[in-house]
Amino acid sequence: MPRITIRGLSVEQVCQISTSVVDQLAVICECERDYFTLECVQHAAIFDGQIVPAYPFIEVAWFERGEEVRKQAAKALTNHVLGLGIPEVEVAFTTYAQDAYFNNGISFK
Repeated sequence: MPRITIRGLSVEQVCQISTSVVDQLAVICECERDYFTLECVQHAAIFDGQIVPAYPFIEVAWFERGEEVRKQAAKALTNHVLGLGIPEVEVAFTTYAQDAYFNNGISFK
């Protein structure tokens, strides 16, 4: 936790930024590096019956850390993707409720 799901980038692009982005996010979130999971989802984007290039979209699923941390994390992720020469990226956050999250059957509440 946090789980970062990335669409619209190649596996190679995600690998290229993976170390530096996790280093930065660990500082921002004040947690260990090994708390982060990066997933690169490969898919076909379709528009009007044609396969089209997918735009970069990053979803961060985590326990709420406050607006300032959220802004800093979004900026860090955005800067890393833009640094690949990609002109735009969207970042969205999904927040887990501690009473609805379990590890080995034990609630985080």
